[in-house]
Amino acid sequence: MRDAIDRPRRGLFDVSSHLASFVTTTYDVDPSALSAALPEGFEPDVFTLDDGRARAFVSAVSFLNTDFHVGFAPFVKLQTTQTNYRAYVRRGAERAAWFFGTSLGTRLGLIVPRLIWRLPWAYAGGTREASWGENGLESLRWDLRGELGEERLVLEGTGQPMGRLDGFPDEAMTHAVLTNPMVGYLRRRTSGRVVTYSVWHAPLALERAHAEEARFGFFERLGLVAPGARPHSVLVQRLTHYLVFLPPRALDRAPRADRAAGG
Repeated sequence: MRDAIDRPRRGLFDVSSHLASFVTTTYDVDPSALSAALPEGFEPDVFTLDDGRARAFVSAVSFLNTDFHVGFAPFVKLQTTQTNYRAYVRRGAERAAWFFGTSLGTRLGLIVPRLIWRLPWAYAGGTREASWGENGLESLRWDLRGELGEERLVLEGTGQPMGRLDGFPDEAMTHAVLTNPMVGYLRRRTSGRVVTYSVWHAPLALERAHAEEARFGFFERLGLVAPGARPHSVLVQRLTHYLVFLPPRALDRAPRADRAAGG
């Protein structure tokens, strides 16, 4: 696992984007239910909450791409919403993220990931608005619908740094698990074959947010989250920069060693 500060080299197919109003909405879920949704060779990363329950975690990571572009066409930039649905898992001794699917707010941007690479990406349209002040997030509304289901957030900022979250011994482990899963895996839509791709990002400086409403129909459909369930945590950041290293590779072709990985 490389340090996220070490910016790796970019290739022609790699994607760069600044992500605005970055939100990670996390739910604690039954490890057995999550295990049933994972392919062979992957298992939930299980943690003990402060009340003694053993739980796994899944997150909906939502943001606005402000300048989404690929290496071979740096002047063609897209601005679009995106939500990644991920679980925190282990593959042997390795901690990783399992990606169930991604919603994107532009059909044009789906051509390569959905049709060519056959990734589980789908369109979702709707509205979003966010207000930020000197002390961080003031309010955020996110209301999208698409093939993967309803996405709805109504948030208020707290101005409080992330710190240690329930289920983790300290802030460092909270960061390591929820913000820096440094290898990511997913299935192709058509063949079901497991592939992997990687990302790089600078260290995140997340703040806590209060969720007046939070609902993601995709997790409900998977049987992981009950309708109306309160999230374990909601973390926000005004802006961050991500690099995504593509195309995805089959499991027998690991990501290049000179790249940080994750999602």
